[in-house]
Amino acid sequence: MQALTWLDADDPFPPVEAAWGDDSPMPGLLAAGGTLDAEHLKEAYRNGIFPWFSPGQPNLWWSPDPRMVLCPEEFRLHPSLRRTLRKFLRTPGCEVRIDTSFRQVMQHCANTARPGQDGTWIVPSIIDAYCGLHAQGLAHSVETWIDGQLVGGLYCVALGQAVYGESMFAHVSDASKIALAALVALCRHHGATQIDCQQATAHLASLGARERPRAEFLAEAARQQQHPAMDWQLHPIYWERLGISL
Repeated sequence: MQALTWLDADDPFPPVEAAWGDDSPMPGLLAAGGTLDAEHLKEAYRNGIFPWFSPGQPNLWWSPDPRMVLCPEEFRLHPSLRRTLRKFLRTPGCEVRIDTSFRQVMQHCANTARPGQDGTWIVPSIIDAYCGLHAQGLAHSVETWIDGQLVGGLYCVALGQAVYGESMFAHVSDASKIALAALVALCRHHGATQIDCQQATAHLASLGARERPRAEFLAEAARQQQHPAMDWQLHPIYWERLGISL
Protein backbone atom coordinates (compact mmCIF):
# COMPACT_ATOMS: atom_id res chain seq x y z
CA MET A 1 0.00 0.00 0.00
CA GLN A 2 1.36 3.43 -0.93
CA ALA A 3 2.41 5.84 1.80
CA LEU A 4 -0.02 8.55 2.83
CA THR A 5 1.10 12.14 2.29
CA TRP A 6 1.43 14.12 5.53
CA LEU A 7 0.87 17.87 5.13
CA ASP A 8 2.57 20.50 7.23
CA ALA A 9 0.76 23.78 7.89
CA ASP A 10 1.09 25.44 4.47
CA ASP A 11 1.98 22.50 2.24
CA PRO A 12 0.05 22.31 -1.05
CA PHE A 13 -2.31 19.43 -1.59
CA PRO A 14 -0.90 16.55 -3.62
CA PRO A 15 -2.50 15.78 -6.99
CA VAL A 16 -5.77 13.89 -6.61
CA GLU A 17 -4.32 11.01 -8.61
CA ALA A 18 -2.25 10.23 -5.50
CA ALA A 19 -5.39 9.27 -3.54
CA TRP A 20 -5.58 5.68 -2.33
CA GLY A 21 -7.35 3.32 -4.69
CA ASP A 22 -9.95 0.60 -4.28
CA ASP A 23 -7.34 -1.91 -3.08
CA SER A 24 -6.65 0.18 0.03
CA PRO A 25 -8.54 0.12 3.34
CA MET A 26 -9.66 3.75 2.79
CA PRO A 27 -10.29 4.37 -0.94
CA GLY A 28 -10.12 8.02 -1.88
CA LEU A 29 -7.95 9.12 1.05
CA LEU A 30 -5.42 11.64 -0.28
CA ALA A 31 -3.55 13.23 2.63
CA ALA A 32 -3.51 13.92 6.35
CA GLY A 33 -2.58 16.95 8.42
CA GLY A 34 -2.34 20.46 7.07
CA THR A 35 -4.41 23.47 8.07
CA LEU A 36 -8.19 23.46 8.29
CA ASP A 37 -9.46 26.97 7.68
CA ALA A 38 -11.46 28.84 5.05
CA GLU A 39 -8.52 29.51 2.73
CA HIS A 40 -7.33 25.90 2.72
CA LEU A 41 -10.91 24.67 2.28
CA LYS A 42 -11.27 26.94 -0.73
CA GLU A 43 -8.11 25.53 -2.29
CA ALA A 44 -9.23 21.98 -1.52
CA TYR A 45 -12.60 22.40 -3.21
CA ARG A 46 -11.05 24.05 -6.24
CA ASN A 47 -9.18 20.79 -6.74
CA GLY A 48 -11.95 18.32 -5.91
CA ILE A 49 -10.75 17.60 -2.36
CA PHE A 50 -12.76 17.67 0.86
CA PRO A 51 -12.07 17.02 4.57
CA TRP A 52 -13.66 14.13 6.45
CA PHE A 53 -12.46 12.76 9.77
CA SER A 54 -13.67 11.70 13.19
CA PRO A 55 -12.94 13.21 16.61
CA GLY A 56 -9.40 12.36 17.70
CA GLN A 57 -8.13 11.91 14.13
CA PRO A 58 -5.88 14.35 12.26
CA ASN A 59 -7.32 16.34 9.39
CA LEU A 60 -7.99 13.82 6.61
CA TRP A 61 -8.42 14.95 3.01
CA TRP A 62 -10.27 12.91 0.37
CA SER A 63 -10.83 12.74 -3.38
CA PRO A 64 -12.66 9.51 -4.25
CA ASP A 65 -12.89 8.04 -7.74
CA PRO A 66 -15.60 7.70 -8.92
CA ARG A 67 -17.47 10.67 -7.51
CA MET A 68 -21.17 10.69 -6.63
CA VAL A 69 -22.85 13.55 -8.48
CA LEU A 70 -26.42 14.81 -8.75
CA CYS A 71 -27.08 16.60 -12.04
CA PRO A 72 -29.99 18.99 -11.37
CA GLU A 73 -31.70 18.01 -14.61
CA GLU A 74 -31.64 14.36 -13.47
CA PHE A 75 -33.20 15.01 -10.05
CA ARG A 76 -36.02 12.54 -9.43
CA LEU A 77 -38.98 14.33 -7.93
CA HIS A 78 -41.03 11.32 -6.90
CA PRO A 79 -44.83 11.81 -6.85
CA SER A 80 -45.00 11.61 -3.06
CA LEU A 81 -42.36 14.34 -2.67
CA ARG A 82 -44.10 16.45 -5.32
CA ARG A 83 -47.31 16.28 -3.29
CA THR A 84 -45.41 17.10 -0.09
CA LEU A 85 -43.75 20.11 -1.74
CA ARG A 86 -47.02 21.48 -3.08
CA LYS A 87 -48.67 21.18 0.32
CA PHE A 88 -45.63 22.66 2.11
CA LEU A 89 -45.33 25.66 -0.22
CA ARG A 90 -49.03 26.47 0.08
CA THR A 91 -49.22 26.16 3.87
CA PRO A 92 -48.90 29.36 5.95
CA GLY A 93 -45.88 29.25 8.23
CA CYS A 94 -43.95 26.87 5.94
CA GLU A 95 -41.02 28.34 4.04
CA VAL A 96 -37.58 27.65 2.62
CA ARG A 97 -34.89 30.14 3.57
CA ILE A 98 -31.29 30.48 2.43
CA ASP A 99 -28.35 31.51 4.59
CA THR A 100 -30.28 32.67 7.65
CA SER A 101 -28.91 30.08 10.11
CA PHE A 102 -25.77 28.55 8.61
CA ARG A 103 -24.01 27.56 11.83
CA GLN A 104 -27.25 26.20 13.28
CA VAL A 105 -27.75 24.00 10.20
CA MET A 106 -24.22 22.63 10.59
CA GLN A 107 -24.79 21.92 14.26
CA HIS A 108 -28.03 20.06 13.50
CA CYS A 109 -26.21 18.03 10.84
CA ALA A 110 -23.51 17.21 13.38
CA ASN A 111 -26.09 16.00 15.90
CA THR A 112 -27.96 13.78 13.43
CA ALA A 113 -27.43 10.06 13.94
CA ARG A 114 -26.76 8.19 10.70
CA PRO A 115 -26.89 4.45 9.98
CA GLY A 116 -23.45 2.85 10.12
CA GLN A 117 -21.77 5.88 11.67
CA ASP A 118 -20.57 6.10 15.25
CA GLY A 119 -20.44 9.78 16.16
CA THR A 120 -20.00 12.66 13.73
CA TRP A 121 -17.34 13.94 11.38
CA ILE A 122 -18.73 17.49 11.70
CA VAL A 123 -16.44 18.35 14.60
CA PRO A 124 -16.06 21.90 16.00
CA SER A 125 -13.02 22.65 13.80
CA ILE A 126 -15.04 21.66 10.71
CA ILE A 127 -17.91 23.92 11.76
CA ASP A 128 -15.58 26.88 12.34
CA ALA A 129 -13.81 26.41 9.01
CA TYR A 130 -17.02 26.21 6.98
CA CYS A 131 -18.46 29.19 8.84
CA GLY A 132 -15.36 31.03 7.66
CA LEU A 133 -16.23 30.07 4.08
CA HIS A 134 -19.82 31.17 4.70
CA ALA A 135 -18.58 34.57 5.83
CA GLN A 136 -16.84 34.87 2.45
CA GLY A 137 -20.05 33.99 0.60
CA LEU A 138 -18.69 30.61 -0.50
CA ALA A 139 -20.74 28.28 1.71
CA HIS A 140 -24.51 28.31 1.98
CA SER A 141 -27.38 26.77 3.91
CA VAL A 142 -30.78 25.88 2.48
CA GLU A 143 -33.24 25.70 5.35
CA THR A 144 -36.73 24.27 5.89
CA TRP A 145 -38.80 26.22 8.42
CA ILE A 146 -42.23 25.51 9.93
CA ASP A 147 -43.90 28.06 12.19
CA GLY A 148 -40.58 29.76 12.93
CA GLN A 149 -38.76 26.52 13.74
CA LEU A 150 -35.81 25.17 11.75
CA VAL A 151 -36.85 21.58 10.99
CA GLY A 152 -34.47 20.55 8.21
CA GLY A 153 -31.86 21.70 5.79
CA LEU A 154 -28.50 21.24 4.14
CA TYR A 155 -25.26 23.11 3.67
CA CYS A 156 -22.96 23.26 0.68
CA VAL A 157 -19.94 25.01 -0.82
CA ALA A 158 -20.21 26.97 -4.07
CA LEU A 159 -17.34 28.27 -6.21
CA GLY A 160 -18.81 30.11 -9.16
CA GLN A 161 -21.54 27.73 -10.31
CA ALA A 162 -19.76 24.62 -9.03
CA VAL A 163 -21.82 23.32 -6.09
CA TYR A 164 -20.48 20.86 -3.53
CA GLY A 165 -23.09 19.32 -1.23
CA GLU A 166 -22.02 18.48 2.30
CA SER A 167 -24.66 17.25 4.73
CA MET A 168 -28.40 17.31 5.41
CA PHE A 169 -30.66 16.88 8.42
CA ALA A 170 -34.38 16.53 9.04
CA HIS A 171 -36.40 16.77 12.24
CA VAL A 172 -39.69 16.16 10.43
CA SER A 173 -40.39 13.86 7.49
CA ASP A 174 -39.05 15.07 4.12
CA ALA A 175 -37.63 18.33 5.52
CA SER A 176 -34.17 17.66 4.09
CA LYS A 177 -35.64 16.58 0.74
CA ILE A 178 -37.55 19.86 0.56
CA ALA A 179 -34.28 21.74 1.05
CA LEU A 180 -32.57 19.62 -1.60
CA ALA A 181 -35.41 20.24 -4.04
CA ALA A 182 -34.98 23.97 -3.42
CA LEU A 183 -31.25 23.71 -4.13
CA VAL A 184 -31.98 21.81 -7.35
CA ALA A 185 -34.49 24.48 -8.43
CA LEU A 186 -31.91 27.20 -7.75
CA CYS A 187 -29.24 25.30 -9.69
CA ARG A 188 -31.56 24.71 -12.63
CA HIS A 189 -32.42 28.40 -12.79
CA HIS A 190 -28.77 29.45 -12.84
CA GLY A 191 -27.53 26.67 -15.10
CA ALA A 192 -25.37 24.84 -12.54
CA THR A 193 -24.79 21.41 -14.06
CA GLN A 194 -23.79 19.22 -11.12
CA ILE A 195 -24.02 19.00 -7.34
CA ASP A 196 -21.17 17.08 -5.76
CA CYS A 197 -22.45 14.38 -3.39
CA GLN A 198 -18.96 13.00 -2.67
CA GLN A 199 -19.74 9.35 -1.87
CA ALA A 200 -22.40 6.95 -3.12
CA THR A 201 -25.44 6.19 -0.98
CA ALA A 202 -28.68 4.43 -1.87
CA HIS A 203 -30.66 7.47 -0.69
CA LEU A 204 -28.87 9.81 -3.10
CA ALA A 205 -29.17 7.30 -5.92
CA SER A 206 -32.93 7.16 -5.36
CA LEU A 207 -33.05 10.91 -5.99
CA GLY A 208 -31.14 10.67 -9.27
CA ALA A 209 -27.50 10.94 -8.21
CA ARG A 210 -24.98 8.72 -10.00
CA GLU A 211 -21.29 7.96 -9.95
CA ARG A 212 -19.07 9.83 -12.38
CA PRO A 213 -15.37 9.25 -13.08
CA ARG A 214 -13.33 11.70 -11.03
CA ALA A 215 -11.63 13.15 -14.10
CA GLU A 216 -15.01 14.00 -15.67
CA PHE A 217 -16.30 15.44 -12.40
CA LEU A 218 -13.19 17.64 -12.02
CA ALA A 219 -13.32 18.88 -15.61
CA GLU A 220 -16.96 19.94 -15.26
CA ALA A 221 -16.33 21.49 -11.83
CA ALA A 222 -13.41 23.52 -13.23
CA ARG A 223 -15.64 24.79 -16.04
CA GLN A 224 -18.43 25.73 -13.63
CA GLN A 225 -15.99 27.54 -11.33
CA GLN A 226 -15.31 30.01 -14.14
CA HIS A 227 -18.90 31.25 -14.14
CA PRO A 228 -20.05 34.14 -11.93
CA ALA A 229 -21.38 33.13 -8.54
CA MET A 230 -25.06 32.28 -8.38
CA ASP A 231 -27.48 34.67 -6.71
CA TRP A 232 -28.38 32.73 -3.56
CA GLN A 233 -31.94 33.99 -3.36
CA LEU A 234 -34.83 31.57 -3.79
CA HIS A 235 -37.66 33.23 -5.68
CA PRO A 236 -41.07 31.52 -5.84
CA ILE A 237 -40.92 31.30 -9.63
CA TYR A 238 -37.91 28.98 -9.35
CA TRP A 239 -40.21 26.17 -8.22
CA GLU A 240 -41.56 26.09 -11.76
CA ARG A 241 -38.17 24.59 -12.69
CA LEU A 242 -39.44 21.48 -10.92
CA GLY A 243 -42.87 21.67 -12.52
CA ILE A 244 -44.47 23.06 -9.37
CA SER A 245 -46.67 26.14 -9.70
CA LEU A 246 -47.77 28.06 -6.62
